[in-house]
Amino acid sequence: METENIIAELEKKPLTSNLEKQHSAPKTDHNIQVIRRNGKVTPYDDTKIKVAMTKAFLAVEGGQAAMSARIRETVDRLTKQITATFVRRMPNGGTIHIEDIQDQVELALMRAGEHKVARSYVLYREEHAKLREQQQKAKSDKTPEALPNIIRHDGSRSPLDEQRLRTILEEAVRGL
Repeated sequence: METENIIAELEKKPLTSNLEKQHSAPKTDHNIQVIRRNGKVTPYDDTKIKVAMTKAFLAVEGGQAAMSARIRETVDRLTKQITATFVRRMPNGGTIHIEDIQDQVELALMRAGEHKVARSYVLYREEHAKLREQQQKAKSDKTPEALPNIIRHDGSRSPLDEQRLRTILEEAVRGL
């Protein structure tokens, strides 16, 4: 239970938390962009990988491991490997989806023999995927599908009349 409280506290902190400051490193000139789940494109930031991996280690090894040099060194090494993989794949820059980054984190943890940490990371991802799905479902249940507006000849806007559009289309294709 103590570990869950520590993780909950870490999740509340903004990404400019102590973990991020602890793991900050000079940025490289790889020009890789990340496609977030909401479709927004942001610059690749390896400190976010470091924070996520550190949280996974803390979930497995407990809060006392936060200052562990072994964990810090492992996280730094694996983050460099992950970043090097993307730079090798896209030497001139490019875009990568957030899910691909997370897949590489899982793979790096497994290859490093950190199976418990990798499992914790996978379970965390699955839990959050379910939460996102539930939130999306709740959101779609609450909001009716909005109809697009049309712009009239005088420049005014009005909601699209679906029935009128159907009638026009039916008349246009009748006899074809």
